[in-house]
Amino acid sequence: MLANSYYLIAHDDRTGRSRLHPRATGLGLAAGLLGELMLYGRLRAMTGDLYVVSHEPPGDSLSHSLLDLLVAQPQHREIRTWLAYLSQDATGQVGERLLRAGIVEPVTRRKLLGAETLYMPMTPDQRNAAAWESIRLAEAMSRRRSMNLTDRVLTALVVATGLTRYVFFSPQQQRDCMQNMPNIMASLPDDLVQLVQYTEAAVGSALAAGRR
Repeated sequence: MLANSYYLIAHDDRTGRSRLHPRATGLGLAAGLLGELMLYGRLRAMTGDLYVVSHEPPGDSLSHSLLDLLVAQPQHREIRTWLAYLSQDATGQVGERLLRAGIVEPVTRRKLLGAETLYMPMTPDQRNAAAWESIRLAEAMSRRRSMNLTDRVLTALVVATGLTRYVFFSPQQQRDCMQNMPNIMASLPDDLVQLVQYTEAAVGSALAAGRR
């Protein structure tokens, strides 16, 4: 699933910590969750606004809950509004979904003012599965393999949120990625193009605000 794959790329498989500023990771995961509903054919984007086009519940419980929330809040349509709202707890929600799927384990760590729960791949199989998310995207790009729609969106979100160097490790791979991005974006439906663009803008705004 889109948000699951993004989560595994965005978090270090040895420490469980975000590779990006947590606000950027949250926005990327929020985009992943909205993108899943678009891929399921439940959600459309038009001129920066979101519209539910099918009330049929998705098979995934988290996607189902998000669809219900969008249906219950028709007065809030802007992509940027939903990205900001969902980013607040997207990390925990997707982490719990990965936990239910057996892909990660919860690890609680004490902090000065309390505790935090991280979701980490602990077994060799889990770590291999997490690492594979980055490897397969890099191989597909370097070998010019065709990508399915979900992986093209995932690659676009990786670039939009600043995870490029954690997927495309060598300078040549990074150059190939950036050279291919116009083609990848051109291949996406307009709904998903808007989602990627608004996510990139939101990450830029969040990081700029953090530097003030």
